[in-house]
Amino acid sequence: MGTAPLLVIAAGGTGGHMFPAQALAEAMLRKGWRVKLVTDARGARYTGGFPHVVEIVEKSSATFARGGALAKVVVPVKIAAGVASALLDMLRDRPAMVVGFGGYPAIPAMAAATLLRLPRMIHEQNGVLGRVNQLFAKHVHAIACGTWPTTLPEGVQGAPTGNPVRNAILERAGAPYIPPGDWPLSLLVLGGSQGARILSDVVPTAVAGLAAPLRDRIRVAHQARAEDLDRVVAAYDAAGIRAEVQTFFHDVPKRMSEAQLVISRSGASTVADLTVIGRPSILVPYAAAAADHQTANARGLVEAGAAILIPESKLDPATLAEQIALILDNPDGAVQMAHAALRIGHPNATDRLVDLVDHLAAPPTHVAA
Repeated sequence: MGTAPLLVIAAGGTGGHMFPAQALAEAMLRKGWRVKLVTDARGARYTGGFPHVVEIVEKSSATFARGGALAKVVVPVKIAAGVASALLDMLRDRPAMVVGFGGYPAIPAMAAATLLRLPRMIHEQNGVLGRVNQLFAKHVHAIACGTWPTTLPEGVQGAPTGNPVRNAILERAGAPYIPPGDWPLSLLVLGGSQGARILSDVVPTAVAGLAAPLRDRIRVAHQARAEDLDRVVAAYDAAGIRAEVQTFFHDVPKRMSEAQLVISRSGASTVADLTVIGRPSILVPYAAAAADHQTANARGLVEAGAAILIPESKLDPATLAEQIALILDNPDGAVQMAHAALRIGHPNATDRLVDLVDHLAAPPTHVAA
Protein backbone atom coordinates (compact mmCIF):
# COMPACT_ATOMS: atom_id res chain seq x y z
CA MET A 1 0.00 0.00 0.00
CA GLY A 2 1.26 3.48 -0.82
CA THR A 3 2.17 6.06 1.76
CA ALA A 4 -0.57 8.52 0.77
CA PRO A 5 -2.91 8.90 3.76
CA LEU A 6 -6.37 7.40 3.44
CA LEU A 7 -9.58 9.31 4.18
CA VAL A 8 -12.66 7.16 4.72
CA ILE A 9 -15.94 9.03 4.21
CA ALA A 10 -19.11 7.44 5.59
CA ALA A 11 -22.33 8.85 4.19
CA GLY A 12 -25.98 7.99 3.66
CA GLY A 13 -27.99 8.03 0.49
CA THR A 14 -29.46 11.52 0.11
CA GLY A 15 -28.10 14.61 -1.56
CA GLY A 16 -28.05 16.38 1.79
CA HIS A 17 -25.46 13.91 3.08
CA MET A 18 -23.67 13.25 -0.19
CA PHE A 19 -22.98 16.77 -1.44
CA PRO A 20 -20.74 17.93 1.43
CA ALA A 21 -19.12 14.49 1.40
CA GLN A 22 -18.31 14.91 -2.29
CA ALA A 23 -16.90 18.42 -1.70
CA LEU A 24 -14.53 17.09 0.98
CA ALA A 25 -13.52 14.14 -1.21
CA GLU A 26 -12.57 16.43 -4.09
CA ALA A 27 -10.57 18.76 -1.82
CA MET A 28 -8.63 15.92 -0.13
CA LEU A 29 -7.81 14.31 -3.48
CA ARG A 30 -6.28 17.63 -4.56
CA LYS A 31 -4.09 17.44 -1.44
CA GLY A 32 -2.76 14.03 -2.50
CA TRP A 33 -4.88 11.84 -0.20
CA ARG A 34 -6.56 8.60 -1.15
CA VAL A 35 -10.33 8.68 -0.57
CA LYS A 36 -12.74 5.82 0.05
CA LEU A 37 -16.52 6.31 0.35
CA VAL A 38 -18.33 3.75 2.50
CA THR A 39 -22.09 3.60 1.99
CA ASP A 40 -24.74 0.93 1.35
CA ALA A 41 -26.54 -0.20 -1.81
CA ARG A 42 -29.08 2.62 -1.48
CA GLY A 43 -26.37 5.23 -0.97
CA ALA A 44 -24.35 3.93 -3.91
CA ARG A 45 -27.08 5.18 -6.26
CA TYR A 46 -26.19 8.77 -5.33
CA THR A 47 -22.45 8.59 -5.99
CA GLY A 48 -22.39 9.56 -9.67
CA GLY A 49 -20.88 12.97 -8.94
CA PHE A 50 -17.87 11.65 -7.03
CA PRO A 51 -14.49 11.67 -8.81
CA HIS A 52 -13.79 8.31 -10.44
CA VAL A 53 -10.65 7.79 -8.32
CA VAL A 54 -12.78 7.63 -5.15
CA GLU A 55 -13.20 3.99 -4.18
CA ILE A 56 -16.90 3.27 -3.53
CA VAL A 57 -17.39 0.50 -0.98
CA GLU A 58 -20.80 -0.89 -0.07
CA LYS A 59 -21.42 -2.23 3.45
CA SER A 60 -24.67 -3.69 4.68
CA SER A 61 -26.67 -1.37 6.94
CA ALA A 62 -30.30 -0.83 7.85
CA THR A 63 -32.71 1.32 9.82
CA PHE A 64 -35.60 0.61 12.17
CA ALA A 65 -37.49 3.47 10.51
CA ARG A 66 -38.36 1.47 7.37
CA GLY A 67 -40.06 -1.81 6.58
CA GLY A 68 -42.31 -4.16 8.50
CA ALA A 69 -41.76 -6.29 11.59
CA LEU A 70 -39.63 -8.88 9.77
CA ALA A 71 -37.37 -6.21 8.27
CA LYS A 72 -36.85 -4.70 11.73
CA VAL A 73 -35.80 -8.08 13.17
CA VAL A 74 -32.86 -8.33 10.77
CA VAL A 75 -31.66 -4.73 11.26
CA PRO A 76 -29.12 -5.58 14.01
CA VAL A 77 -27.80 -8.51 11.95
CA LYS A 78 -27.30 -6.35 8.86
CA ILE A 79 -25.58 -3.60 10.85
CA ALA A 80 -23.32 -6.09 12.66
CA ALA A 81 -22.28 -7.64 9.34
CA GLY A 82 -21.49 -4.18 7.96
CA VAL A 83 -19.44 -3.22 11.02
CA ALA A 84 -17.46 -6.48 10.92
CA SER A 85 -16.66 -6.00 7.25
CA ALA A 86 -15.63 -2.35 7.80
CA LEU A 87 -13.38 -3.44 10.70
CA LEU A 88 -11.54 -5.92 8.51
CA ASP A 89 -11.07 -3.32 5.77
CA MET A 90 -9.67 -0.76 8.21
CA LEU A 91 -7.29 -3.28 9.75
CA ARG A 92 -5.95 -4.08 6.26
CA ASP A 93 -5.70 -0.43 5.13
CA ARG A 94 -5.71 1.82 8.17
CA PRO A 95 -7.35 5.21 7.55
CA ALA A 96 -5.63 8.37 8.75
CA MET A 97 -9.11 9.89 9.22
CA VAL A 98 -12.76 8.81 9.13
CA VAL A 99 -15.49 11.41 8.54
CA GLY A 100 -19.21 10.64 8.84
CA PHE A 101 -21.86 12.76 7.12
CA GLY A 102 -24.94 11.11 8.58
CA GLY A 103 -27.54 8.68 7.29
CA TYR A 104 -27.82 5.08 8.45
CA PRO A 105 -25.40 3.81 5.73
CA ALA A 106 -22.69 5.69 7.68
CA ILE A 107 -23.10 3.42 10.72
CA PRO A 108 -20.71 0.55 9.79
CA ALA A 109 -17.65 2.72 9.05
CA MET A 110 -18.24 5.09 11.98
CA ALA A 111 -18.73 2.17 14.39
CA ALA A 112 -15.59 0.44 13.10
CA ALA A 113 -13.56 3.65 13.44
CA THR A 114 -14.82 4.06 17.01
CA LEU A 115 -13.88 0.48 17.94
CA LEU A 116 -10.40 0.94 16.44
CA ARG A 117 -10.01 4.39 18.09
CA LEU A 118 -9.13 6.01 14.78
CA PRO A 119 -9.22 9.81 14.35
CA ARG A 120 -12.84 10.55 13.44
CA MET A 121 -15.35 13.36 13.14
CA ILE A 122 -18.87 13.96 11.90
CA HIS A 123 -20.35 16.72 9.77
CA GLU A 124 -23.96 17.68 10.49
CA GLN A 125 -25.72 19.63 7.76
CA ASN A 126 -28.79 20.71 9.74
CA GLY A 127 -29.36 22.72 12.92
CA VAL A 128 -30.36 19.53 14.77
CA LEU A 129 -28.27 16.36 14.76
CA GLY A 130 -29.66 13.54 12.66
CA ARG A 131 -30.22 10.19 14.41
CA VAL A 132 -26.96 8.60 13.29
CA ASN A 133 -24.85 11.66 14.06
CA GLN A 134 -26.56 11.84 17.46
CA LEU A 135 -25.47 8.24 18.07
CA PHE A 136 -21.80 9.09 17.50
CA ALA A 137 -21.73 12.70 18.79
CA LYS A 138 -20.06 11.82 22.09
CA HIS A 139 -17.61 9.39 20.48
CA VAL A 140 -15.86 11.57 17.89
CA HIS A 141 -13.00 14.04 18.08
CA ALA A 142 -14.91 16.88 16.42
CA ILE A 143 -18.38 17.82 15.18
CA ALA A 144 -18.37 20.08 12.13
CA CYS A 145 -21.62 22.07 12.03
CA GLY A 146 -23.02 23.08 8.67
CA THR A 147 -25.75 25.21 10.27
CA TRP A 148 -25.04 27.48 13.21
CA PRO A 149 -26.19 27.34 15.91
CA THR A 150 -26.61 23.56 16.02
CA THR A 151 -28.41 21.86 18.90
CA LEU A 152 -25.83 19.49 20.44
CA PRO A 153 -25.86 17.07 23.39
CA GLU A 154 -24.86 18.58 26.72
CA GLY A 155 -21.10 18.90 27.10
CA VAL A 156 -20.43 18.44 23.37
CA GLN A 157 -18.74 21.26 21.45
CA GLY A 158 -19.23 21.94 17.76
CA ALA A 159 -17.09 23.73 15.17
CA PRO A 160 -19.10 26.04 12.87
CA THR A 161 -17.71 25.12 9.43
CA GLY A 162 -20.77 25.79 7.28
CA ASN A 163 -22.14 23.57 4.52
CA PRO A 164 -20.08 23.30 1.33
CA VAL A 165 -21.91 24.75 -1.67
CA ARG A 166 -21.51 23.79 -5.31
CA ASN A 167 -19.17 25.74 -7.59
CA ALA A 168 -22.03 27.45 -9.44
CA ILE A 169 -23.04 29.07 -6.13
CA LEU A 170 -19.45 29.98 -5.23
CA GLU A 171 -19.08 31.73 -8.60
CA ARG A 172 -21.86 34.10 -7.49
CA ALA A 173 -20.73 34.50 -3.89
CA GLY A 174 -21.50 38.02 -2.70
CA ALA A 175 -22.95 39.02 -6.09
CA PRO A 176 -24.11 42.68 -5.90
CA TYR A 177 -27.71 42.96 -4.70
CA ILE A 178 -30.04 45.15 -6.76
CA PRO A 179 -32.48 46.61 -4.21
CA PRO A 180 -36.21 46.81 -4.95
CA GLY A 181 -37.24 49.95 -6.84
CA ASP A 182 -39.38 51.22 -9.72
CA TRP A 183 -38.26 48.46 -12.05
CA PRO A 184 -39.11 44.76 -12.58
CA LEU A 185 -38.60 42.75 -9.40
CA SER A 186 -37.58 39.08 -9.36
CA LEU A 187 -39.28 36.78 -6.83
CA LEU A 188 -37.83 33.27 -6.64
CA VAL A 189 -39.98 30.53 -5.07
CA LEU A 190 -38.24 27.26 -4.15
CA GLY A 191 -39.69 24.25 -2.36
CA GLY A 192 -36.65 22.02 -2.46
CA SER A 193 -35.85 19.79 -5.43
CA GLN A 194 -39.44 18.46 -5.47
CA GLY A 195 -41.25 21.75 -4.95
CA ALA A 196 -43.65 22.26 -2.05
CA ARG A 197 -47.42 22.00 -2.23
CA ILE A 198 -48.05 24.61 0.46
CA LEU A 199 -46.05 27.23 -1.45
CA SER A 200 -48.01 26.39 -4.60
CA ASP A 201 -51.23 26.80 -2.59
CA VAL A 202 -50.34 30.14 -1.01
CA VAL A 203 -47.79 32.13 -3.02
CA PRO A 204 -49.83 32.87 -6.19
CA THR A 205 -52.77 34.15 -4.13
CA ALA A 206 -50.44 36.18 -1.90
CA VAL A 207 -48.76 37.87 -4.87
CA ALA A 208 -52.16 38.52 -6.44
CA GLY A 209 -53.22 40.25 -3.21
CA LEU A 210 -50.39 42.81 -3.28
CA ALA A 211 -51.15 46.45 -4.04
CA ALA A 212 -51.19 47.03 -7.81
CA PRO A 213 -48.05 49.25 -8.04
CA LEU A 214 -45.96 46.50 -6.43
CA ARG A 215 -47.75 43.50 -7.94
CA ASP A 216 -47.36 44.82 -11.49
CA ARG A 217 -43.55 45.00 -11.14
CA ILE A 218 -43.09 41.44 -9.88
CA ARG A 219 -41.77 38.64 -12.08
CA VAL A 220 -42.07 35.22 -10.42
CA ALA A 221 -39.93 32.11 -10.97
CA HIS A 222 -41.74 29.31 -9.11
CA GLN A 223 -40.55 25.72 -8.68
CA ALA A 224 -43.59 23.46 -8.26
CA ARG A 225 -44.29 19.75 -8.16
CA ALA A 226 -45.43 18.20 -11.45
CA GLU A 227 -48.92 17.52 -10.09
CA ASP A 228 -49.30 21.19 -9.07
CA LEU A 229 -47.86 22.73 -12.22
CA ASP A 230 -51.03 23.42 -14.21
CA ARG A 231 -52.97 24.98 -11.34
CA VAL A 232 -50.04 27.21 -10.33
CA VAL A 233 -49.68 28.46 -13.90
CA ALA A 234 -53.44 29.07 -14.04
CA ALA A 235 -53.43 30.97 -10.74
CA TYR A 236 -50.70 33.36 -11.89
CA ASP A 237 -52.35 33.79 -15.30
CA ALA A 238 -55.73 34.57 -13.72
CA ALA A 239 -54.12 37.32 -11.64
CA GLY A 240 -52.21 38.76 -14.61
CA ILE A 241 -48.83 38.02 -12.97
CA ARG A 242 -45.81 37.21 -15.12
CA ALA A 243 -44.57 33.86 -13.85
CA GLU A 244 -42.27 31.11 -15.03
CA VAL A 245 -43.33 27.85 -13.39
CA GLN A 246 -41.19 24.72 -13.70
CA THR A 247 -40.76 21.46 -11.84
CA PHE A 248 -37.01 22.05 -11.59
CA PHE A 249 -34.70 24.99 -12.23
CA HIS A 250 -31.24 24.02 -13.46
CA ASP A 251 -30.00 27.58 -13.01
CA VAL A 252 -30.93 28.29 -9.39
CA PRO A 253 -27.59 30.07 -8.68
CA LYS A 254 -28.25 32.56 -11.50
CA ARG A 255 -31.89 33.07 -10.51
CA MET A 256 -31.02 33.49 -6.83
CA SER A 257 -28.30 36.05 -7.57
CA GLU A 258 -30.77 38.08 -9.67
CA ALA A 259 -33.65 37.87 -7.17
CA GLN A 260 -34.80 40.71 -4.93
CA LEU A 261 -36.52 38.16 -2.64
CA VAL A 262 -36.51 34.37 -2.21
CA ILE A 263 -39.44 32.44 -0.70
CA SER A 264 -38.34 28.94 0.22
CA ARG A 265 -38.20 25.94 2.46
CA SER A 266 -35.21 26.02 4.80
CA GLY A 267 -33.28 22.92 3.86
CA ALA A 268 -29.62 23.08 4.84
CA SER A 269 -28.32 23.49 1.27
CA THR A 270 -30.82 26.27 0.45
CA VAL A 271 -29.86 28.15 3.62
CA ALA A 272 -26.18 27.79 2.69
CA ASP A 273 -26.85 29.09 -0.83
CA LEU A 274 -28.76 32.11 0.54
CA THR A 275 -25.91 33.06 2.87
CA VAL A 276 -23.13 32.62 0.29
CA ILE A 277 -24.90 34.68 -2.40
CA GLY A 278 -26.54 37.00 0.17
CA ARG A 279 -30.28 37.42 -0.46
CA PRO A 280 -33.32 38.39 1.65
CA SER A 281 -35.69 35.48 2.21
CA ILE A 282 -39.00 34.41 3.63
CA LEU A 283 -38.56 30.88 4.96
CA VAL A 284 -41.34 28.34 5.49
CA PRO A 285 -39.80 25.33 7.28
CA TYR A 286 -41.14 21.89 6.35
CA ALA A 287 -43.23 21.04 9.41
CA ALA A 288 -42.78 17.26 9.06
CA ALA A 289 -38.96 17.42 8.96
CA ALA A 290 -37.30 15.17 11.55
CA ALA A 291 -36.87 16.99 14.89
CA ASP A 292 -38.19 20.12 13.13
CA HIS A 293 -34.66 20.62 11.80
CA GLN A 294 -35.73 23.07 9.08
CA THR A 295 -36.84 25.54 11.75
CA ALA A 296 -33.44 25.10 13.39
CA ASN A 297 -31.78 25.66 10.00
CA ALA A 298 -33.59 29.00 9.63
CA ARG A 299 -32.71 30.22 13.13
CA GLY A 300 -29.34 31.77 12.27
CA LEU A 301 -30.75 33.71 9.31
CA VAL A 302 -33.71 34.97 11.31
CA GLU A 303 -31.59 36.03 14.31
CA ALA A 304 -29.18 37.83 11.96
CA GLY A 305 -32.05 39.82 10.43
CA ALA A 306 -31.58 38.17 7.03
CA ALA A 307 -34.87 36.27 6.85
CA ILE A 308 -38.47 36.24 8.01
CA LEU A 309 -39.76 32.88 9.24
CA ILE A 310 -43.40 31.87 8.79
CA PRO A 311 -44.36 28.46 10.23
CA GLU A 312 -46.58 26.33 7.99
CA SER A 313 -49.39 26.66 10.55
CA LYS A 314 -49.33 30.47 10.16
CA LEU A 315 -48.86 30.62 6.40
CA ASP A 316 -51.82 32.12 4.56
CA PRO A 317 -52.03 34.51 1.58
CA ALA A 318 -52.69 37.62 3.68
CA THR A 319 -49.77 36.99 6.05
CA LEU A 320 -47.39 36.20 3.20
CA ALA A 321 -48.50 39.22 1.15
CA GLU A 322 -47.84 41.47 4.14
CA GLN A 323 -44.29 40.15 4.55
CA ILE A 324 -43.52 40.33 0.81
CA ALA A 325 -44.62 43.99 0.79
CA LEU A 326 -42.65 44.71 3.95
CA ILE A 327 -39.43 43.70 2.15
CA LEU A 328 -40.07 44.83 -1.43
CA ASP A 329 -41.50 48.24 -0.43
CA ASN A 330 -38.48 48.92 1.80
CA PRO A 331 -35.28 49.02 -0.32
CA ASP A 332 -33.01 49.98 2.59
CA GLY A 333 -34.35 47.13 4.72
CA ALA A 334 -33.97 44.67 1.83
CA VAL A 335 -30.32 45.69 1.39
CA GLN A 336 -29.74 45.25 5.12
CA MET A 337 -31.23 41.72 4.93
CA ALA A 338 -28.98 40.83 1.97
CA HIS A 339 -25.89 42.04 3.82
CA ALA A 340 -26.96 40.22 7.00
CA ALA A 341 -27.24 36.96 5.04
CA LEU A 342 -23.74 37.42 3.67
CA ARG A 343 -22.29 38.06 7.12
CA ILE A 344 -23.26 34.60 8.35
CA GLY A 345 -22.27 32.75 5.15
CA HIS A 346 -19.38 30.30 4.89
CA PRO A 347 -18.16 30.31 1.28
CA ASN A 348 -15.00 28.65 2.60
CA ALA A 349 -16.87 25.76 4.27
CA THR A 350 -14.95 23.09 2.34
CA ASP A 351 -11.62 24.66 3.37
CA ARG A 352 -12.74 24.63 7.01
CA LEU A 353 -13.58 20.92 6.76
CA VAL A 354 -10.18 20.24 5.21
CA ASP A 355 -8.47 22.15 8.02
CA LEU A 356 -10.28 20.00 10.61
CA VAL A 357 -9.24 16.81 8.83
CA ASP A 358 -5.61 17.99 8.68
CA HIS A 359 -5.67 18.94 12.36
CA LEU A 360 -7.15 15.66 13.60
CA ALA A 361 -5.71 13.11 11.18
CA ALA A 362 -3.11 10.57 12.14
CA PRO A 363 0.20 11.13 10.29
CA PRO A 364 0.74 9.17 7.05
CA THR A 365 3.18 6.84 8.85
CA HIS A 366 0.14 5.32 10.56
CA VAL A 367 -1.12 3.98 7.24
CA ALA A 368 -0.62 0.22 6.99
CA ALA A 369 2.22 -0.80 4.70
